[in-house]
Amino acid sequence: MFLCSCKQDTSKNTTALDETNSKTEVETTENTTSKKIVFFGDSLTAGYGLEDVDDAYPGIIQDKIDALDLDYSIVNSGVSGETTSGGKNRIDWVLNEKPTIFILELGANDGLRGVPLDQSKDNLQTIIDAVKKRYPDTIIILAGMQIPPNMGQDYTTEFKNMFPELAKKNNLHLIPFLLEDVGGIADLNQSDGIHPTKKGHEILAKNVWDVLQPIL
Repeated sequence: MFLCSCKQDTSKNTTALDETNSKTEVETTENTTSKKIVFFGDSLTAGYGLEDVDDAYPGIIQDKIDALDLDYSIVNSGVSGETTSGGKNRIDWVLNEKPTIFILELGANDGLRGVPLDQSKDNLQTIIDAVKKRYPDTIIILAGMQIPPNMGQDYTTEFKNMFPELAKKNNLHLIPFLLEDVGGIADLNQSDGIHPTKKGHEILAKNVWDVLQPIL
């Protein structure tokens, strides 16, 4: 099962999660609680192609939290087309949200574009370090990703392994594969065969919830 993409990159004949540019606004739930869960990611987190951003997996997580009457609100900081480099550049601004829990979902676009893995790994480490430096008590959850073997088997394998390696090194919680049971399944993706449908996002939410619920 593989991570699919958002836009054809004709220069490399690969695809990328960047149907829209990086101007997607942060969606924040209207809640005065001091406990925030920040989802920091790309179009998967932003809910590209859905009629309502609340149908994306962070919004579904908020519904689960509300049903349990837990004192947390979701901040959806997903930007379509985001790379680890872009995330590194905007992390300081996003951290103004003062997250209690920080869920990092970036790297897919890097892999689909063939960005050198040491560069992607360094960018993710910089983001992790920024969160830890500013808020040492914030819990970080890293979303694992996988890509098709377009860039060769070695690259694909190293990309997949990058996430558990970072999680182990930094003592993070890990979602093994965000798109588990969704990636590559036509009925759970939109007509582009790439972005999850509302039903697909419900499964993404379950994949996240399996890791997040015990923490809450």
